[in-house]
Amino acid sequence: MIEVRPGGRRRIDRVLDPDYIEGLDRLGLAEVRARRDDAAQEETDLSYLRRLLHGRIDIVRAEQKRRTEGGSASVVEQLATILADNAVGPAMGMGRYQTLEPSRAEAHRRHVEALVSDADLSDVGSLPDERLELALQTYAKEEASVSQRRRQVQVVMDLLNAEIAKRYREGKASVDELLAAERERDEHGNLD
Repeated sequence: MIEVRPGGRRRIDRVLDPDYIEGLDRLGLAEVRARRDDAAQEETDLSYLRRLLHGRIDIVRAEQKRRTEGGSASVVEQLATILADNAVGPAMGMGRYQTLEPSRAEAHRRHVEALVSDADLSDVGSLPDERLELALQTYAKEEASVSQRRRQVQVVMDLLNAEIAKRYREGKASVDELLAAERERDEHGNLD
């Protein structure tokens, strides 16, 4: 389960802390953007974790289906098809175009592996039905938790984006200032 610890130091703890979005109108535009970018990175990481979980859920369901229908091809032989079927399926939830890469990909992979011994999933065909069902339930429960946190982070991102948009609408921010700040950051970045 993805827990949020009040006062915690992790990014998700900060982003989902109610104080994170309190008094946005009193913060400088750079701080609001920095918070939005932080939230966007957290959303990217949670989306990556969801995709890992969906892949494992698909593998377990495919094995269950193979057993029910009496198929002879192993899940390993069908793996590319199993994973591709969901990749082109209908979008679910509040998916967003992401330009960021996950910042904790390896940690997320280890987290998913620890939920159910991935050694077992390397040969799903040898697992008894009860173990397969337990793996499916475990992954589905974790996916629901991750999805819930991801939706909460997206609400925070929406509030931060709305504050930024409001400032542009009201003339408190300008594209010229944004471009000048970007140029200045690039110049300082190139000097290092």
